[in-house]
Amino acid sequence: MNTDEITRIAALGRRVRESVGTAVVGMDEPLTIALAAIFAGGHVLFEDVPGLGKTLAARSLASALGLDFRRLQCTPDMLPGDVTGSYVYAPATGEFQFRPGPIFTGLLLADEINRTTPKTQSAMLEAMAEHQVTVEGNSFPLPRPFHVIATSNPIEYEGTYALPEAQLDRFMVRLSIGYPAEADETRIILDRVRRQSPDVSIEPVVDAEGLLAIQRAVERIHVDEDVARYCVELVRGTREATNVSVGASPRGSQSLVLLGRALAALEGRAYVRPDDIKRIAEPVLAHRLTLTPQAWAQGVDPRSVVASVVAKTSVPPTVSAVR
Repeated sequence: MNTDEITRIAALGRRVRESVGTAVVGMDEPLTIALAAIFAGGHVLFEDVPGLGKTLAARSLASALGLDFRRLQCTPDMLPGDVTGSYVYAPATGEFQFRPGPIFTGLLLADEINRTTPKTQSAMLEAMAEHQVTVEGNSFPLPRPFHVIATSNPIEYEGTYALPEAQLDRFMVRLSIGYPAEADETRIILDRVRRQSPDVSIEPVVDAEGLLAIQRAVERIHVDEDVARYCVELVRGTREATNVSVGASPRGSQSLVLLGRALAALEGRAYVRPDDIKRIAEPVLAHRLTLTPQAWAQGVDPRSVVASVVAKTSVPPTVSAVR
């Protein structure tokens, strides 16, 4: 990969973050990781309490990336056809025609995904993994690029359905935003006062074709063998960790590499460093762990398990150039 191309990707990424930053305050690191996940072709899960701007962040990212945006407000009575679409009778022709659902878009926001039933949650599984949906035996390809940003509320359990491991594993990262700092919260209020409107306008920085070109370029980022081995050692460490009954799968190590490449591109590098992997280990791996019943009952946080594995795993020498 030439220097000009990697410089262009870094500049575009910076402009996207600056554009989104005009609407979303105090989310620099989560937004950077979310943007890197999209550049890597992955899907994002935001898990945090309501009112922190998760929906606004998803909508702003879609606008800045020039993607069609649909929001799906998940509810217990939602059916799979409400997501994928269904066949409807057309009186004019006397035939049943397929009417696409909201999943046929560039970026789908599945808001409060844990409020809909497992049957409806699984309707997104094929779409997230294979970029297609199957309705009554017929497959329909989704537009490219296609990404899902889902939100989940971790503090309410009444009327919710925890995402199964197979569904969680399809998300490249799970991110937590946290409460904003005092200065950021003040800025949120003052920005709203100055706008005199609840609406926020984000100008597109790139279009869908441009995003596809970026994703193809990210695939050419160099990954040293030592870095790939480091990713594998981290994932294998989660399988042997105390308090873990099922560790991360090979999809976890692959996601570390994929996201590490995108993060390197955002920072203007054509190679992945071990520090990139350490930075993303928790958001990539924590949601892929199944804790033992005892650990779950004691309130052990999977992120602390990943942090412990990272601390115990030897870091390879810093890679500074393509070999």
